[in-house]
Amino acid sequence: MPIANMQELTVHELCEIYDAEHRFVEGQEEMVQMASDQDLQSSIQQHLEQTRGHIQNLEQVFDQLGEEPRRETNEVAQGLVSEAQEGIQEAQNDAIRNCAIVTAVIKVEHFEMGSYRGLLTGAEQMEQSEIANLLNENLRQEEETARIAEQSAPELIQQAMQQEGQEEGLIDKIKDKLRGE
Repeated sequence: MPIANMQELTVHELCEIYDAEHRFVEGQEEMVQMASDQDLQSSIQQHLEQTRGHIQNLEQVFDQLGEEPRRETNEVAQGLVSEAQEGIQEAQNDAIRNCAIVTAVIKVEHFEMGSYRGLLTGAEQMEQSEIANLLNENLRQEEETARIAEQSAPELIQQAMQQEGQEEGLIDKIKDKLRGE
């Protein structure tokens, strides 16, 4: 579809982030079920509720623009969800799965931050203050979620590494017993 002006570009971008947020709700619902770390699970659950609010904010933006909310396939979001699902399914234990989940969350949040910053810049330049406020609210929450995920990643990685070390130690003990040592 040709895009002839800023209003059309804004609506196009809005339709794509609207699709992305819907995809991310579905992805987060899966992640909450798969996460074994309680803090990670709680963070995802909290952001899931925020994401539902993001969708409502976007619906208000559509309304402000005189448009019906609609989704246009966001291929980046589609790819991020597929990649996350693959990593989660391939994880061989809970600790690795938690690491795959937090990595996916970080990737998604940075994608969303870029999307909202682009939309926000356009809204500010077009002097659409109500739209800018709604987009800025979503952006602030995405930034906070990214910060939380980035801060929790080192601890989750350490847990996975400790589990690997424990498993390796157990394997070494079994090998020693088999050798008669």
